[in-house]
Amino acid sequence: MLYQAKQYIKFLLKSTNQHGVHSPFVYDLVTKCFYDKTKYFEYLNIKNYRSRLKHVKHQINITDFGAGSVKLNSKSRKVSEIVKHVSISKKNAKLLFRIAKYFKPKQILELGTSLGFATQALSLANPNSQIITIEGCPGIFKYSKNEFVLQQLDNIELLCSEFSKVLLKLKKDSFDLIFFDGNHTKQATLDYFEKLLPKAHNNSLFIFDDIYWSKDMTEAWEAIKQHPKVTVTIDTFHWGMVFFRKEQAKEHFKIRV
Repeated sequence: MLYQAKQYIKFLLKSTNQHGVHSPFVYDLVTKCFYDKTKYFEYLNIKNYRSRLKHVKHQINITDFGAGSVKLNSKSRKVSEIVKHVSISKKNAKLLFRIAKYFKPKQILELGTSLGFATQALSLANPNSQIITIEGCPGIFKYSKNEFVLQQLDNIELLCSEFSKVLLKLKKDSFDLIFFDGNHTKQATLDYFEKLLPKAHNNSLFIFDDIYWSKDMTEAWEAIKQHPKVTVTIDTFHWGMVFFRKEQAKEHFKIRV
């Protein structure tokens, strides 16, 4: 998309690496997590899962409640097509793994399971965590649930529901990490943020996927950054990361990953 290309050029011009970061908290996150070059053995699981599904021709009937895919708009899609066009990249799955390994969140919520690449990364990073992941499409829900059983990822609770219907019913008092990767529309993103804000504590991390998906999504991201409860944000172009640390001065970073 032309919009995304223009925004990426702007991001490259304004972003930095660890040398432009003066916050000790963010500096440690960038150097010890984002730029961690360790060859974790779990990366093989992440790679193998994606490689296997790249060749699966099984068709899934799609029910899409959000903005959908830029490249796919059919009502039935092959698993291999979803891997190629919709799912989280292998690079970002590894980054999510490192983030979960670094912060060790115990209570995790994911909005938008898809084929479970992000869910798998979160599960492998911290097997002692409890992960609730929500998928709106019954076809994808069924396929991913079978995959989690096959891989023996026992710390995942997969729910099939529209996000808006289940968010206020969540019994957990708080979440350490919430990954927003579902409905890529401005109003829905802001609505989910407001609904889940009471579930955040001082050390919670919210990650928003595809903040430059569209002009609307970027506007949602800018609104979230300005929220009075938000202190530190990190823009990696693909993701927007939000922290609520009261001990931190409000500051926004653009970091190349």
